[in-house]
Amino acid sequence: MKKKEKDTESVGFKGKIVQKPKNMLGTIKRLVTYLKTSSFLIVLALIATIVGTVMQVYSPKKLGTAITLVFDGLRHGTAINFNQVGVILLTVAAMYVGISITTFLQQRIMVVVAQKTTYTLRNELKAKMNKVPASYFDKNSNGNLMSIAANDIDNIVTNLQQSLTSLVSSVVLLVGFFWMMISISPLLTGLACLIIPGTVIIMLITTPKTKKYTKGYYKSLGELNTQIEETYQGFSVVKSFNGEDKATRKFDSVNENMVKTGWKARFFGGLMMPSMTLVQNVVYVLIAVIGSVHVVAGTILIGDMTAFLQYSGQFANPIMQILQSWGNFIAMIASAERAFELLDAEEMVEYIKKFANHRDETAKVAFDHVKFGYTDEPLMKDFSIDVQNGQMVAIVGHTGAGKTTLINLLERFYEIQDGGIRIDGIDIRNVDRQAVRQRIGMVLQDTWLFYGTIYDNIRYGNEDATKEQIYAAAKAAYADDFIQKLPDGYNTILNEDAENISQGQRQLITIARAFVSDPEILILDEATSNVDSRTELIIQSAMKRLLKGRTSFVVAHRLSTIYDADRILVMDKGDIAETGNHKELIAKNGVYADIYNSQFTQKSIA
Repeated sequence: MKKKEKDTESVGFKGKIVQKPKNMLGTIKRLVTYLKTSSFLIVLALIATIVGTVMQVYSPKKLGTAITLVFDGLRHGTAINFNQVGVILLTVAAMYVGISITTFLQQRIMVVVAQKTTYTLRNELKAKMNKVPASYFDKNSNGNLMSIAANDIDNIVTNLQQSLTSLVSSVVLLVGFFWMMISISPLLTGLACLIIPGTVIIMLITTPKTKKYTKGYYKSLGELNTQIEETYQGFSVVKSFNGEDKATRKFDSVNENMVKTGWKARFFGGLMMPSMTLVQNVVYVLIAVIGSVHVVAGTILIGDMTAFLQYSGQFANPIMQILQSWGNFIAMIASAERAFELLDAEEMVEYIKKFANHRDETAKVAFDHVKFGYTDEPLMKDFSIDVQNGQMVAIVGHTGAGKTTLINLLERFYEIQDGGIRIDGIDIRNVDRQAVRQRIGMVLQDTWLFYGTIYDNIRYGNEDATKEQIYAAAKAAYADDFIQKLPDGYNTILNEDAENISQGQRQLITIARAFVSDPEILILDEATSNVDSRTELIIQSAMKRLLKGRTSFVVAHRLSTIYDADRILVMDKGDIAETGNHKELIAKNGVYADIYNSQFTQKSIA
C-alpha cells in the first residue's frame, strides 16, 4: 500500500474503511465545545449507562446465588428458604427492569443531544456558506460541500448517539465481567481471556483482505455510477455513433469487477463474526468442562459456575462493541474535521478603514486603476473605465480576456488588490456586499431556477413584489404569453433543472426575475447565448424597452446582440484593447473588426 493511503485511511469494525483524523485531540476538544450546552444531559446519560451496566454485570451473580440455595437444599435434603430465593429473584427482576429503563433513558437523552448538536452545526455551516468568497467555490466542488453538509453531519449525529454511551457501557461491562469472573475463579478467567488473542488473530487475518476488496468494490461502484450517468446523459450521442455495444461491454467489464470484489469483501468481512463465535464457543466448552470438574470437587459453587458461564458467554461482546464503537468514533471525528475545515475557511472581510469616495463624480460606475488577479499573477494591472448613468456597455473579447472578471469585481464576488470601484462616487468597499448587490440585477448564461412555481421563481428577485409587479415583469420579458398557455399558468411547478420548459423559456423567466428586482444596474452575462434566434430578438426588444434609464453591462460573444450598445469594451488580457460603439470599432478595423468579420465569415460559410 502507498504511504499516502496509510496516512489517510483506517479500518474500523468489520473492515469498514474510514478516514483517519488529522488532529484527533484538537477535533475532540472542539466538538466538546458544541456539547457544553448539553453537558447536564450528557452526564445524566452517562450515569444511566453506568447504572444500567453495573446492574447487567451484577444480575448473573445474584441469580447464581439463588441457584446455589436451591441446589444445596436438594442435595442435602434440607428445607429450601423460598423466601430468600423469592427476594433474590425479585431483586434480579428489578435489575432487568432497571436495565431496560436506563437503556431507554440514555438512548433518548443522546438522541436529543446529538440532534441539538448537529442542528447547531448545520446552522453554522449554512451561515458560513454565505460568508465565504466566491473563490472558495472555485477551489471546492459542489459535491464535496454537499457531502459535508449532508453525509458528514449525518455521520456525526449517528455516531454521537451511539458511540459515546456504547463505548462507556462496553468498558464498564468488560471491567465488570472480568472482575466478577476473577472473583469466582482465576483459572477459568484465564481460559476466558483466550478470546482476546483469538479475536486479534482473526482480525489480523481478515481485515487486510476485507480492506483490499472493499476499496476495490467502492472504486468499481464509482466507475459504474459514472458509466451509467455518462451513458444516460449522452444516450443520443451513443446511439448516433452506434456505441451501444461498446458502452455495454464497458458496463459489463466494470460490473463484473464490482461483483468479484464485492463478494470477496462480503466474504472476508462476514468471516470475522463466525470465526469469533467459533473461538468463543470453543473457549466456552473448555470452561464448562473444567468448571464442571471443580463443581463436582466442591471448589466452585454451582450458582457461581452458572454465573461464570453467563459472563464468559458475554465476555466477547464488549470487546467487539469497543472495536465497533472505536471505528465509528474515528469516523465521527473525521467527519467533524471536514465540517470544521469548512467552518474555518477564510471569510469575505468587510473593510474597516474607509476608501476614498468621489461624491462629485458624474459616472454611475467607475473602475479606477484597478489591479486584480486570481493568482499571484495579476490579470488586471491598471484597469480604468467610467460608465455614465443609463449607458448600455457591451463587453466582448476572446476566452480569458477578463469579461466575466469585470462583472465579478463589480458584484464584489472577489476583492481587488489595488485601485477602486465606485458606484455613484462611493467606493463599493465602504458599504456591505448586500447593499451593493441590491442595486444590481443579473442574468446568467446558465439559467438557475429552483424547484417551485414559476411565480415564486420570478418573485425571488424581490420577495416584496406584488402580483401586479410580477405579472408586469413577466410581460416586459415576453414571458407572460407562454406562461399563460401552460396548464397551471404562473402556478406551474418547475421540476429539477426546470426541464419541463424549454431553454429559451427558462431564460425569459430569469430575465423577468431580474426585472422585478428593479435594479439600478443590470448585468447580462451571455444572456442570449443559449436561446434561438427568434427568442434572441424577443429579448433584444424587451431590452430596448426595459433598459431605458438603467445602466447595463452586457457580456456577449454573439455581436448581433450588441449593435445598439452605447459603448463597447473590447477586452484583451484583462485590459481594454478598444472602446467605442459598433460603427466606430468597425471603422478602426482592429480587434473588434476581426471578431466581427470572423463571425460574419463563419455565418457565410454555414
